[in-house]
Amino acid sequence: MTETDQQDGVDVIVQEWQAVRPDLDCSPMAVIGRLSRASRLLERALKDEFAEHGLESWEFDVLATLLRAGPPHVLTAGELSSAAMVSSAALTNRVDRLVKRGLVDREVDPAHRRRVLVSLSEEGLRLVNKVVEHHLANERRLLTGLPAAECDQLATLLRRLLISLGDGGRQGADV
Repeated sequence: MTETDQQDGVDVIVQEWQAVRPDLDCSPMAVIGRLSRASRLLERALKDEFAEHGLESWEFDVLATLLRAGPPHVLTAGELSSAAMVSSAALTNRVDRLVKRGLVDREVDPAHRRRVLVSLSEEGLRLVNKVVEHHLANERRLLTGLPAAECDQLATLLRRLLISLGDGGRQGADV
């Protein structure tokens, strides 16, 4: 049996719809259903990898966002909230938890007393640098079913889809 002869769960669902509603074009279900299922499976695998390092996905997201900011790995709470696509209240809760774990530091910006600065602590910097290496290896492992050229093609197609859905630029969770 070749790869194109194999069926996934979405094939079964689309066939069931076509059987009961042959008048409908169910082709969008083939794309959206697969994106949704792939997202859930990938999120589970990423969550498991982060858990091996004692982190939740959102914790890695915050730490990685601060790391990507470059030295001295400091962002305002507003910048961090925007990058993580969470409300300021949710971010405050997350930062509180990371401060308690000693992974980030929080201080009032001396130049603008109404602004809060969040930075990686030494422990946070050490941890996120270690975890990001494992994270990338895990992502490579998760994509081994596709040759590199197909990964590039899929990335291009997904970029076009995201842009068409209004995702432009520096918004969204960490990858």
